[in-house]
Amino acid sequence: MSERYSCADRDERTIGLEIAASAILAGDLVVLPTDTVYGIAADAFVPSAVDALLAAKGRGHSMPPPVLVGSVATLDGIAADIPDAGRALVKEFWPGALTIICRQQPSLVWNIGETGETVAVRMPDEEISLALLEKTGPLAVSSANKSGVPAATTCDDAEEQLGDAVSVYLDGGSTPGSVASTIVDLTGGTPRILRAGAISLARLRAVVPEIEDLG
Repeated sequence: MSERYSCADRDERTIGLEIAASAILAGDLVVLPTDTVYGIAADAFVPSAVDALLAAKGRGHSMPPPVLVGSVATLDGIAADIPDAGRALVKEFWPGALTIICRQQPSLVWNIGETGETVAVRMPDEEISLALLEKTGPLAVSSANKSGVPAATTCDDAEEQLGDAVSVYLDGGSTPGSVASTIVDLTGGTPRILRAGAISLARLRAVVPEIEDLG
C-alpha cells in the first residue's frame, strides 16, 4: 500500500521526506515533484530498484533513466571528461531544466540500463526534490508516467498511472509546466541537442554558440 504526503503542510512534508528517504534506501520507489514534471525515483546504485522503476513505467533497459543530483559539485563524482562547453551550460542553467549526457566515471558500480558507459544528469530547480536528494544522494529519476502516456503534472496523475508500484508519493501540487527538460549530448566533438525541451535552442546558443540542433 502506497503512502502519500502533502508537502504543502510543513510537518507532513518533513515526515514525508524522511519516509521517502527511508523508502529509497530500502530499494523502493518514490514519486516526487520537479521543476518540469513529476518524477519516479529509485536508488541509482541498487539495480533491483532501477529494474522496478523501469517495470513500473513499462519500459526496458534500452531506455535508461537520467540521474538527478542535488548539487553541481556531485556532477564530477559521476561524470567524466566534461568539456568546457558543458561546464558553461551547467553554470548557466543548473539548477534547472537541462539534462546533459556525459561519459560516466569508470569507477561507478551501478546498472541503470544500456547507457553505453554514459550518464544523463540533471540538477532540478525544485525545493522538495532537492531536499530529498540531500538525504539520499543521486537518484535515478524518470517522468512519473506509463511509457507512451503524457507525463504527470500532478501527484494525482502520477498515482493514477503508477499506483502501488510506488511506495511513497510526495505531493507538491501542480508542476510549473508539462514540458520535460532539454537534453544535450556532450560526448561528441560538438554539443548536440537530443531532445527539445523547456530550455530553447536560442538560450543554449547564447551560452554555447556551436551547439547543434536536433537532426
